[in-house]
Amino acid sequence: MPAPDIKLLRITHGDADHERIADGSIISLMSFLRFFMLLSLVVWLGGLIFFAFVEAPTVFSPGLLPTRHMAGTIVGRSLDLLHYMAIASGIIFLISSMLYSRILTGNPRIMAARHLLIVLMLLLTSISQFAISPKMHAIRNQVGVIDTVPLDNPQRREFDRLHVWSEKFEEAILLLGLVALYTTAQAMK
Repeated sequence: MPAPDIKLLRITHGDADHERIADGSIISLMSFLRFFMLLSLVVWLGGLIFFAFVEAPTVFSPGLLPTRHMAGTIVGRSLDLLHYMAIASGIIFLISSMLYSRILTGNPRIMAARHLLIVLMLLLTSISQFAISPKMHAIRNQVGVIDTVPLDNPQRREFDRLHVWSEKFEEAILLLGLVALYTTAQAMK
């Protein structure tokens, strides 16, 4: 029976060298974890970019849909789904990345910049999904077509205020995500 193919793996991380005995399964696991880290960021950031720069402007294009109310309904539903995809992606990223760090260095690096950025993105996404969006949906359900409500109406002003906050949160999440992507790429070199 042939001896297992075991190699000494030298891992350089920062200023430290770590020597580990690794077989093909550890190396494959590391590739698998890197794949899930990147896939989760691609899904989250790609979805956000598509939503902000393609879907929302398209459905609100004049003449495409019969009413702006219908466009708002589509965008609201899409944002809800995007938030759930984002939450799943963030959790998958954190698990994969911490396991990757644990195998690589012996420490999950919970306080690594990329992990803190993802946690902050998850926090903002959760606030948007569970605090801001439900209030906006409730106002739309109460008043009907928001565009027909006078601008000085308290519910219209509240809706517009929440809409501004929703946009700011999504912009912040995108910017944080780009930084998280960069820090992740740096950690993989």
